[in-house]
Amino acid sequence: MYPSVCVYPSALLYSYCSAVILSPTTMPPSPRHLLVAAIIAAFTARPLFAALAMPKKIENVVFSIAMEDEARPFVQSLGLAPQAGFFPKAAPFVAYRGKYKGCTVTVVTSGKDSVYGEKDGTGVDNVGTVPAALAAFLAMEKLGGEGGADLLVNAGTCGGFGKMGAGIGDVYLTTASANHDRRIPLGPAFEAYGTGSVPTTPVPGLLEALSPAAKPGVCTTGNSLDATPTDLEQMAANGAHVKDMEAASVGWACELHGVPHFGVKVVTDIVDGDRPTQEEFLENLGTAASTLQDALPKVIDHVCGKGHDEL
Repeated sequence: MYPSVCVYPSALLYSYCSAVILSPTTMPPSPRHLLVAAIIAAFTARPLFAALAMPKKIENVVFSIAMEDEARPFVQSLGLAPQAGFFPKAAPFVAYRGKYKGCTVTVVTSGKDSVYGEKDGTGVDNVGTVPAALAAFLAMEKLGGEGGADLLVNAGTCGGFGKMGAGIGDVYLTTASANHDRRIPLGPAFEAYGTGSVPTTPVPGLLEALSPAAKPGVCTTGNSLDATPTDLEQMAANGAHVKDMEAASVGWACELHGVPHFGVKVVTDIVDGDRPTQEEFLENLGTAASTLQDALPKVIDHVCGKGHDEL
């Protein structure tokens, strides 16, 4: 009969049981042999059970930032280096990597347009949902070979809703993301897919750490800088505090990979205000970018080395 104490997943225990307890010369095993086996089992199995019980700490963090100018100060402040070959050759995206306080930090941007325009693209930043989702997806695929990303932070500027308390320069930590320009009136399932509402990982500790500068709120996403009356109706239905062009698509990519995620957004313009969106955006972009760069080092300081339940 195979003694139950020999069933533990340990090479050392297996060797002891095979050589001593299950040896024809020691069957049936003596109490002393069983005691030794039990001691080996207790000490060799402990790391396995401890690893299963211990929450994983955040050690591999990805920052998804659409525009190069938004990412550059953060990349420079952490001393991250450009990574040739990180993305497939045809992808226009850019990656920067390095170590910071024991964490591996990867910043991915959407790169520059090389497709549209008369020759070799327009050269503007690849803003919008498609580049953001694809860059985030490919980055997490790449990091899957290193054990996977532990957290993704989608950072950038946004429009804010005055009726929800947003003001120019406010920092928002997202609680959820949704789409406002994917209207598919083909029944409840397609409508839910079109809206694509996804909750983001809770960060109450970070909110407190950034207080009073930061606020929590829902980010609604679309592919236009301005908004139509129909868009505004859907934004209100989404319960939006802020509006951007990437968050919901990046959240979708993260959900496919099972990677926790949230957004850090700084308000450049008031969506429900009385000024033209593009005019207010350009006027406040520099200030908002500076505010973002002040916030992001505090974000990585807070999340690095913590468990997800400590954020």
